[in-house]
Amino acid sequence: MINFKLASSFFTLICCVFILFIALELLSIWWLIISLLVGFILLGMVSFTMSWNCFTQAFTHKKTTKKIIALTFDDGPHPEYTPKVLALLKQYEAKATFFCIGKHVEKHPEIVQAIINQGHSIGNHSYTHSNTIAFKSKQGWLEEIKRTDALITKITGVSTKLFRPPFGVTTPHLAAALKVTGPICVGWNIRSFDTFFKTPKTISNRVLNHIHPGSIILLHDKQENCLPVLEHILQVLHAEHYDMVTINTLYDEK
Repeated sequence: MINFKLASSFFTLICCVFILFIALELLSIWWLIISLLVGFILLGMVSFTMSWNCFTQAFTHKKTTKKIIALTFDDGPHPEYTPKVLALLKQYEAKATFFCIGKHVEKHPEIVQAIINQGHSIGNHSYTHSNTIAFKSKQGWLEEIKRTDALITKITGVSTKLFRPPFGVTTPHLAAALKVTGPICVGWNIRSFDTFFKTPKTISNRVLNHIHPGSIILLHDKQENCLPVLEHILQVLHAEHYDMVTINTLYDEK
């Protein structure tokens, strides 16, 4: 785990040294500019890489020899595609975890209840999932998380202990909010890029080429290509005798 406070303090010290040397005309100002650019690039990298655990500890996979895998779906529930995803999971006797956006939970409570009724898990994926959500303050994050938690509990009677950051981006403010709300921060180690690639075969092959016991697969149940991708993945995993479980089961696997 990267110690962010230690790294940021070291970077600040380096910048101060460069400023001193520039003031004494021992170095060019370009050294400071380049250092700042490198710092911003590294900050972006650690923010988008949950497995580095820079700001908060994230559960991205399970070290196990058992042939178990966790399928996860982000950005739902969707009124058209989520029910079809549930039907496919039922057909292959697979369980999954749905990281739901609060405003969608509010619009489609019956789908959220169906997810629970069929033995799947629900996680919090913020209330708005706005494009600028990573810039929220600690209080802003608390509002996003608590509002969605309350909706899930109100509809299902179940309290979720799972949270996945929108876009997989973590920040110091988010980390501070998670210390208050206390969920398991869940990432992944197999990203399908199903929102980028459109061809189902390309997406499913990308996933299946990285399969190993204890993996967490990221998919999205908000788009049509999710259905053929999921069916292909389920067929292969079923043939290879994998158990498809919820994040809760994978996390507490005995």
